[in-house]
Amino acid sequence: MYRQAPRLLIRALDGGRGGRLIGRAFSTGVPVAPVEDSAFVEAWKKVAPNLEPPKTPLSFMKPRPPTPSSIPSKLTVNFVLPYQSEISNKEVDMVIVPATTGQMGVLPGHVATIAELKPGLLSVHDGNEVTKYFVSSGFAFIHANSIADIVAVEAVPVDRIDPSLVQKGLADFTQKLSSATTDLEKAEAQIGVDVHSALNAALTG
Repeated sequence: MYRQAPRLLIRALDGGRGGRLIGRAFSTGVPVAPVEDSAFVEAWKKVAPNLEPPKTPLSFMKPRPPTPSSIPSKLTVNFVLPYQSEISNKEVDMVIVPATTGQMGVLPGHVATIAELKPGLLSVHDGNEVTKYFVSSGFAFIHANSIADIVAVEAVPVDRIDPSLVQKGLADFTQKLSSATTDLEKAEAQIGVDVHSALNAALTG
């Protein structure tokens, strides 16, 4: 019975379309109201009526506010690290992220975008207050409803970075790069140079 379940479920979902399943349209937006895979649930109940339907990814999606008809005056920012939430639902004027394509400024009303982050300076602007972080890598998810979700592997406020240690690290890795003899040594030294150069730029920029 259970070995046949996937085939029976696909057949039930197919609905007589000859194997041509109709998928949901892709969207970067999150629906305003909670949604569920109703077709999947109905098909599951036909195949296994005595078993509760399993959870699907849609079951864990939180509804987001609808996209406003006019551009709001503030950008809502969430900045999350693996071990803590640095910024949660804070309304700001602008955020600048170190995308792999260059520094990217995000204002309210920005087009929906996903940007990969590289080591560099992330700054959050709220009036005359500017909070700066150095991030190692991550992603920025910019939604059409003026919400920016930023996820970084590591981040530290710039004012907690010791400039003397950055200069020392840059000099050490530059020396290692010049004396490296294997591809592995060159790659490791180059990473050290790139990261410390980005740290130095964050401190002096």
